[in-house]
Amino acid sequence: MAPELLQTVLDTTDARRLAEFWRAVLGWGYRAGDEPPAGGDTADSPPDWLVLAHPAGAGRLAFQLVDELPAATWPDPAVPQQLHLDLRVRTEEELAAEHRRVLGAGARLLLDSSDDEEEPLYVYADPDGHPFCIFVAP
Repeated sequence: MAPELLQTVLDTTDARRLAEFWRAVLGWGYRAGDEPPAGGDTADSPPDWLVLAHPAGAGRLAFQLVDELPAATWPDPAVPQQLHLDLRVRTEEELAAEHRRVLGAGARLLLDSSDDEEEPLYVYADPDGHPFCIFVAP
């Protein structure tokens, strides 16, 4: 029997900020106990580990606090991606809508290949510089 993949973990210099970004992008919710406190996180005690979970339990994304994080420089190979997330939509109309939505959530556009006839896509960086793609796939 093989081990089960529980979650993907992203390093971050601000766990709540990055978790909130991905919560807005994916529409997932916090694992019980990881929700933001009523008054917000305190500056002297920011969370060092947070988890978002897919509503149907199909996946989890965790955020681990680190002191420093060199952002990937893709497509320049100086600091490699090391990992990126692929998100799919089913139509070009959904791609356009998601493009506007993720930019509004704080993503930075790295590549626009939305006019590619075989696989329309955008490549972004999240607020900590982790690359991710949104593309059209059936």
